[in-house]
Amino acid sequence: MDLGSIFLTLAVALLVGMFITRPFAGRRASSEQLIRPAAEETEVLRSTLLAERDRVLNSLQELEFDFTLGKIPAADYPTQRAELLKAGAAVLRQLDEMAGSRGGEQKLSAEDRVEAVVAARRADAVVRRSVPQPAAVGVAVVEAPVSRRPPSPLNDDLEAEIAARRQVRQEKAGGFCPKCGRPVVQSDRFCSKCGTTL
Repeated sequence: MDLGSIFLTLAVALLVGMFITRPFAGRRASSEQLIRPAAEETEVLRSTLLAERDRVLNSLQELEFDFTLGKIPAADYPTQRAELLKAGAAVLRQLDEMAGSRGGEQKLSAEDRVEAVVAARRADAVVRRSVPQPAAVGVAVVEAPVSRRPPSPLNDDLEAEIAARRQVRQEKAGGFCPKCGRPVVQSDRFCSKCGTTL
């Protein structure tokens, strides 16, 4: 027997051995993948629930916007809104159970919390719409009608703090540079961009 045939026999034996042991090695790898730590599964479930919560909140916001624009009939709006609120409340309850808190410890029910988040997003959208945006030349700006509802008592402190910060910011603003148009503060004597005396 020459050396080439010995190597060929060893190569064939090695390939046969690898083919025979392959199912056993595959089972070990798949069983390691199946045995996932419980903490990792909990984190995946929590992430899924948070994504579902955000999806429901966005759907509620879009539903309200479409209703305001008249795209949804008045008869369909309450049922669609109730279904979305129910879905959002179920997701919040599951998140509460994962966090270890129970309904007795919460000050607000899940439905009320969904309503509070929707009201906060609505208020944020109203503030964004009330700030004048520069329009492109030749493009008409059409603003959607805004539904006026009383603000939630949960957000009163936050709204007061935002108003106070805006007041401080407006007091500091000194206008714009007459040469380059950059915003300046009242205490500025020169423009920080072009150096023009103010």
